[in-house]
Amino acid sequence: MPTIEFDQVSKNFAGNTVIKGFDATVPDKEFLVLLGPSGCGKSTMLRMIAGLTDISSGELRFDGVVVNDLEPKKRNIAFVFQSYALYPHMSVRANVAFPLVMDNFKWWHHIPLVGGLARRSLMKRADIARKVDEVAEMLELTDYLDRRPKALSGGQRQRVAVARSLIREPALYLLDEPLSNLDAKLRTQMRAEISALHDRVQKTFVYVTHDQVEAMTMGTRIIVLNDGVVQQYGTPKEIYNKPANTFVAKFIGSPPMNLIPVTFTDGNADMFGNALPFASPEISDAGAVQLGIRAEKVRIHTSRRIDGLPEYPARVLTVEHLGAETVVGFKFGAEPHAAEVGARASKDLFYAKLVGDVVLAHGERVSISFDPEDVLWYSADSGILLERAQMASS
Repeated sequence: MPTIEFDQVSKNFAGNTVIKGFDATVPDKEFLVLLGPSGCGKSTMLRMIAGLTDISSGELRFDGVVVNDLEPKKRNIAFVFQSYALYPHMSVRANVAFPLVMDNFKWWHHIPLVGGLARRSLMKRADIARKVDEVAEMLELTDYLDRRPKALSGGQRQRVAVARSLIREPALYLLDEPLSNLDAKLRTQMRAEISALHDRVQKTFVYVTHDQVEAMTMGTRIIVLNDGVVQQYGTPKEIYNKPANTFVAKFIGSPPMNLIPVTFTDGNADMFGNALPFASPEISDAGAVQLGIRAEKVRIHTSRRIDGLPEYPARVLTVEHLGAETVVGFKFGAEPHAAEVGARASKDLFYAKLVGDVVLAHGERVSISFDPEDVLWYSADSGILLERAQMASS
């Protein structure tokens, strides 16, 4: 069960750099999630770990051993693809047993008729039959072993694909967006099943997704990628509470983190014409900045409140009632805005996430407040969290 080390791993396709200087160390038994938008290099990275794609430069090591040139079958990995990749003419039992059957295949088994007889004989072998039954019971597939894939639901097919990977007892599991073809209810169910499977087998999982909910609920560590560059590597809590830059801040969270431009004049902070009494001198010396605040940390008041926090006038533009919570989109300023509807206006909204079913109307005047302790500061030029930028420059 290896510790995975990426040492300046890069990948070029026809002169175009897809992965740029990838550095990370993944301890044994972690559930690592590669997260990012489409085209960011997630699947390419997974295929390099599997040995299905060559590494252009840098080193990939398993427990300190360089595996750049090691064949896929010698890496002791299992790969679950985005498509189920099941053999439609085989039963579930045959699909699950297939890796073990092929491990015992000889060259003469490719002779017509001989191959079919050999496969059936191997499937009946006591050790292979026992492993198939054990894995099927673990993934609740026992009742479907004699069915063909076309007779199964999407979730059942995905479990068959996982079972086929699990039966070889590999040291490392690689999963490439395995839930993207399922509906919302099945995705929720399969997230729980895959997380429970990781707890049972106690081996390293590397999981690719563009869905932040999957990443936050399943991963023990997350690597956020964009344009082939690692944006942040950490636990789900670290990435959510302290995004390393504005890309991560906007990509993680629903709704995303509010990033509000702040200007300084003679050391005084101004946010849309409102004074910010809590900006520190260190922040004012950083030049153009953005104030970052999570939506659930924003408070909305419909009447004057005395809670010791500065309040800023705003106007409600959207209200989404989600049952247990309400997401409110607003703009700063008490007066109506020139463009309060349409796609362009929605891009400029800021958000608050409130507990319960909150009654607010479009155009309603409100006041906004938030605790200075919940605020993060980002450079408007580089987008980097100022604390990290200052550490890098010191």
